[in-house]
Amino acid sequence: MISVEQALEQLFALVEPLESENVALTSANGRTLAKPVFAKRNQPPFAASAMDGYAIYKNDYQVGRTLQVIGESAAGARFEYKMLEGEAVRIFTGAPVPTGADWIVIQEDVDAIGRQITIRDTRESKSYIRPAGTDFEAGETLDAPQVLTPQLIALLASMNISNVNVTRKPEIAIISTGSELVMPGETPGDDQIIASNTFGLKAMLEANGANVRVLPIAHDTAPALRTAFALTYGADLILTIGGASVGDHDLVAGVTEELGMQRAFYKVAMRPGKPLMAGKLGKAAMIGLPGNPVSAMVCGQIFVLPVLRALLGLGKAPAPRQSATLANDMPPNGPRAHYMRAHVLDGVITSFERQDSALLSVLAKANALLLRPPHEDAKQAGEAVTFVPI
Repeated sequence: MISVEQALEQLFALVEPLESENVALTSANGRTLAKPVFAKRNQPPFAASAMDGYAIYKNDYQVGRTLQVIGESAAGARFEYKMLEGEAVRIFTGAPVPTGADWIVIQEDVDAIGRQITIRDTRESKSYIRPAGTDFEAGETLDAPQVLTPQLIALLASMNISNVNVTRKPEIAIISTGSELVMPGETPGDDQIIASNTFGLKAMLEANGANVRVLPIAHDTAPALRTAFALTYGADLILTIGGASVGDHDLVAGVTEELGMQRAFYKVAMRPGKPLMAGKLGKAAMIGLPGNPVSAMVCGQIFVLPVLRALLGLGKAPAPRQSATLANDMPPNGPRAHYMRAHVLDGVITSFERQDSALLSVLAKANALLLRPPHEDAKQAGEAVTFVPI
């Protein structure tokens, strides 16, 4: 058995960032920016008003001063002429500030009659003018790699960017193994169960930037497994669920070796998730996940998502960790790292009493995996612990 850290190191050695492709900005949300982007213009491109009011000279900003309104500046339709002292231009939020003006008096602070305004309040201490380039200037950079969020999409649009270079979505093929499995919606026999891991992993991976192909369930025969692996053509990463242990019906290791897999490791000192296998099968990395539902999902968080991020060019790093205060006493931990289902609220983490690796109902209530390192001493309530958010 190897440690979680050693397993991750060997998994990262199996993959490299994928090539990039150019996509329209309208299709870029959630994709990984592969190359830096440079702003094509200043934002705002001109000095603009931050409020509705009147553009004036600052020297005219005096209580009782009456000014002649000589025109209007609206968004998309600027006032074309230069102002003089004693003059004002009606202006609206976002509109270009007229040449000569250096102050915006807000409309609530004037009395307007016909083509004249009289200033009645001068308590405002800022000009309400946004200088050109206040947000960003032409040539400013949005660095890569990073995942494009709706906020970044809006920023890129304002930079006048219509297309971006993003990392190609990794193609991941999932094979569930086991003669006992049937798909959701089917009627299971007396000795059968529903395949659940496949759908949890598919959702997890697609939410993090992958294209996922769910292949037909492979029964516990070598021919069925060979047929399933033949369907993985073109995948960047192959995931098998179940069949990676050493029982009489656990055939994945033997079949993949027969197909030419170069095994990296087998068995990791963790729980849940000990019977984990990985290697290289042709051009694809392969990870053999345990069949227990919680084990597969925990290994998805701890191993598969970091590999996916590496394929996307987001670096080779473990799952992010945070710290919280322990709500309950805990006994000493054994020789394997333990990823315990837990719930974090307001900085306090509570582990669930039931930690059996078959209990998806407990996993569904969890928002964290509380990490107990190997051979960790007993922990007392109130002590700081580490967890992986899920």
